[in-house]
Amino acid sequence: MNDPVIRTAEPGDLDAVLAFWRTAAEGTSISDDRDGVGRLIARDPEALILAEHAGELAGTVIAGFDGWRCHLYRLAVHPGHRRRGIGAALLAAAEERFVRLGGRRGDAMVLDRNELGQHAWRAAGYERQEEWSRWVKPLGGPPS
Repeated sequence: MNDPVIRTAEPGDLDAVLAFWRTAAEGTSISDDRDGVGRLIARDPEALILAEHAGELAGTVIAGFDGWRCHLYRLAVHPGHRRRGIGAALLAAAEERFVRLGGRRGDAMVLDRNELGQHAWRAAGYERQEEWSRWVKPLGGPPS
């Protein structure tokens, strides 16, 4: 297989990314819509990183940096493209971005039930932190 083309997302990629996540990602969140992803790209144009193979979307990762912490979200590889190095290429691009911005440690949120995801993060050198729990609160009322 040829190496994937790694690039940042553009506003014209929104629909393809959302459709891709419905196929390749485990679960959805409150921000997984055109408005949420559009705001991400507008605020931080380099955060959403895409991998393409043969002209089709094969993987994604969001590499968010708030100036203090490096957060990884939505690492997803299309089922037909898994185990070909696409996830590793996406993580390398995200980690390079973090280092360039002065980041010191990357963290990822992974669903407890996502065994494939747990394995992928472990294989990439990430360790689970048992002592932390995630606390969430939807803001601004129910989603529309």
